[in-house]
Amino acid sequence: MTHIAVISAGLSVPSSTRLLADRLSAAVVDALHEPVEVDVIELRPLAHALADNLLTGFASGELAEAIETVRRADALIVVTPVFSASYSGLFKTFFDVLELGLLTGVPVLIGATAGSARHSLVLEHALRPLFSYLHATVVPTAVFAASEDFGEAGLQSRIERAAGELAALLSGAPRRRVRTVEDEFADPTAFEDLLRGA
Repeated sequence: MTHIAVISAGLSVPSSTRLLADRLSAAVVDALHEPVEVDVIELRPLAHALADNLLTGFASGELAEAIETVRRADALIVVTPVFSASYSGLFKTFFDVLELGLLTGVPVLIGATAGSARHSLVLEHALRPLFSYLHATVVPTAVFAASEDFGEAGLQSRIERAAGELAALLSGAPRRRVRTVEDEFADPTAFEDLLRGA
């Protein structure tokens, strides 16, 4: 079964960011024609845990579960609102606390929402470089939705094109082996050996 993690950084309830994320995930499920498990991670309730993680270096509770969901995912759908011509701080913080290499080779569909189409380039000058840095595989079509786009047919065609590209990546890609927390502690180095190497 294909496992997709959907990350939504919307702050309002209801949220246009979450609405776009739901439409993208539904289109990907339709495009895959196989059993799909979709887990949605709303970042708004994780804000305090993310700040704590930045200060302590440790994730706990729901944040630890969210990170584990990303670790198990075959692909990500990520959507952020646009603030100050870039992704939101909450969105960036979530990806800041992920361990290095966690997204290497993972297919990612990127999306963003804003009040005006003037912000649409955020996908190319902010989101795509972020996920390239994280060594993810970003699909060619990114989806931006301004407020007025939600009633337009053009948005759905962009959603379907991006979903088809993600589905194609998933259909042709061998599944990566997921490293779990148990794997990390399976063969620990003795503390004495660490001290000898220092």
